[in-house]
Amino acid sequence: MAVLVIADHDGAHLRDTTLKTLTAAGALSGDIDVLVYGEGVSAVAQQAASAAGVRKVLTAESPELKADIAEAVSALIVSLADTYEAIAIPATASGKNFAPRVAAQLDVSLISDVIAVESADTFTRPIYAGNALETVKTADAQKVLTVRPTAFKAVAADGGSASVAAVAVPATTLKTRFVSEEKVTSDRPELGAAKVVVSGGRALGSAEEFTAVLEPLADKLGAAIGASRAAVDAGYAPNDYQVGQTGKVVAPELYIAIGISGAIQHLAGMKDSKVIVAINKDPEAPIFQIADYGLVADYKTAVPELMKALG
Repeated sequence: MAVLVIADHDGAHLRDTTLKTLTAAGALSGDIDVLVYGEGVSAVAQQAASAAGVRKVLTAESPELKADIAEAVSALIVSLADTYEAIAIPATASGKNFAPRVAAQLDVSLISDVIAVESADTFTRPIYAGNALETVKTADAQKVLTVRPTAFKAVAADGGSASVAAVAVPATTLKTRFVSEEKVTSDRPELGAAKVVVSGGRALGSAEEFTAVLEPLADKLGAAIGASRAAVDAGYAPNDYQVGQTGKVVAPELYIAIGISGAIQHLAGMKDSKVIVAINKDPEAPIFQIADYGLVADYKTAVPELMKALG
C-alpha cells in the first residue's frame, strides 16, 4: 500500500504534527511519500526527507498553495491520488478544511480524527465528544484520513534519506481568492505543540482579568495559553486560544485549568494531557473527574500562591 502524507508546516519548519501523522501512516504498512506545498518550501522538503520512514518527498509551489486555499490544495492532492491507496492528513484547522473536498472529489468517505490504525481498512475514532470510540471499517479502494496528532508519537526527525521531486500544480479555476492575513506573533510556544498549557475559563470574568491572571503564570512556566469556549465566546480570549472539540486538541505534559468547569466539549480537547491540574471553587465541577490534581479554591487566592511557590 502506498500512502501520501500531507505535510503541515509554517513555511520554514516541518511541524511535529507531520511526524506524528507519519507514525499513523506507517501502521498502514506501505511506502510513504510526503507532499509539501506552498512557496519557497525547499527547506521544509529537506526536513521531511530526513524523517524516518519516508520514501519520497513531493513539492508543489504556487501563490494559491502558499495562501492555503482549500480549492487549490484539494485539486493538487486529487491530481496525485491515483498512485496512492491512502491519503493521511493531520487533523489541523487547515487539514480539516480541505480533507472533505479531497474525499468528495475522489468519491470516498472521509474517516476523520483517527486515533488508532487497526489494519489497512479499519480505524478507530472518537465520537460524542470523545465519550465513545467508534471502529470504522471501509470498503473504499482509497482511504482519506485525518489523523489526530496527539494520539500518536512522532517518528524520528532524522535518519531518513528520501528523494525530493517537484510535481506540477494543476490549473484550477478558483472561486476563492486570498485577501490578507493577520498573524499573531508571540514568544510563547504554539498551543498545539506546547508541553505546558495554562487555560482559563469564563469564571475569570473579563478579558483584563484573563490576561492579568494567565499571562504571568504562563510566562513563569514557559507555557502556551488556552481558553474554554465560554471564555472565547465572552470575548476574554481570541479564537485561536480555544481548546476543545470545536477548537484545538492538545495533549501537553502539563495542563492547568483555571476557572474552567469542564464542559464535555472542552474535555474532548484536553483530556489526553499527561497531567491535568484543575483550580475551581466549585467542588462539583466536572473538570475534577478527570484531573490528576484538583484544588477547590478561588483562583484569586490560588494563583498568587502558586506564583509565589514557583519563585
